[in-house]
Amino acid sequence: MDTRPESTPNSRRSSSRFEVGERLRQTAFLDQTLPTRTRYQNSPYRVDPSEKAQLLAPMIRSTAERYFSKYKISWHRHANHALSSQQCCLNFLMPLAEQPRRLSQLIGRALDIAPPDMMPVEDGPDGRPWYVGFEWNGGGHNYLNESKNGKPLQRGANSTCADAVVRFCTDQGPEFLLIEWKYTEKYGAPIPAKGNCERCSRYTAIAFDPNGPLKRNPMLNLKDFFYEPFYQLLRQQMLAHRMQLAQHGGVRRVRVLHISPAGNRALHRVTSPPLRELALGIDAFDVFRSLVVRPNDFVNRTIEDLFLPTLREAGADDPWASYLTRRYRFLSDGASVVS
Repeated sequence: MDTRPESTPNSRRSSSRFEVGERLRQTAFLDQTLPTRTRYQNSPYRVDPSEKAQLLAPMIRSTAERYFSKYKISWHRHANHALSSQQCCLNFLMPLAEQPRRLSQLIGRALDIAPPDMMPVEDGPDGRPWYVGFEWNGGGHNYLNESKNGKPLQRGANSTCADAVVRFCTDQGPEFLLIEWKYTEKYGAPIPAKGNCERCSRYTAIAFDPNGPLKRNPMLNLKDFFYEPFYQLLRQQMLAHRMQLAQHGGVRRVRVLHISPAGNRALHRVTSPPLRELALGIDAFDVFRSLVVRPNDFVNRTIEDLFLPTLREAGADDPWASYLTRRYRFLSDGASVVS
């Protein structure tokens, strides 16, 4: 029996309200802040690709371009879209790349631990240590058999990448945390079948290794995960697992943190029929977590829960806090953000 909250026409329409509302809000924001923008394909919430930096917070526009260039990172195909999750992630996290105290508060809140000691991930574009990395694919290591003809993996394209990564140390030792960021995404259909044979060849042994990231379940096979968001979740959990096995960067543990807005209910739909039939739950992230050998290695949090306390502490005079609360109005839905 299908018990998904979105199973009726009315609830499906309701689940799309968040995306529609954010289109209107982002259009209003751009009309106010970029009234002379070049509208891409006449869309009010898309800009010409050459102007994509205008969708970033002012304090990171130049920095982001130089950082992506330094590490040869590919921008997402829709980076010129005001609803881009990549742009959203950068706006929230890149201004904190050199602010380990704020990051420590966020990570402590996300993992329900005492604020940890943050450790640098890599150098920023100006050579100073950065405590957040972006479009992280394992530091160039071919952990998931994704390299073709021995060519180096490219961050942001053609390999499994986390939107961001942080490194920190607790009393138990150093850890990595891979971060996946969503904004208005919602899913339904399976991923394109073309390439499934290669996917199975590449990932099956990793996913279902006796000491791998997933619990043993004879009812499951890799194709059961060929529905988003499960396909992304599985690849990132495999990347975390392989990094942990290799003790990448000297860490003892690697976890995955999934971040999305509280209002995006459609994202939580259990899209995979086989996983739905197992009756593991009605929320996609609860279902996936139940399949992980160490469930606490996958953490799901809302943007509001993680960032609102820090934004309030920063106050309305802080340029980062001010920009986010003006740009992403969903933060203030039912709550006072900054005073």
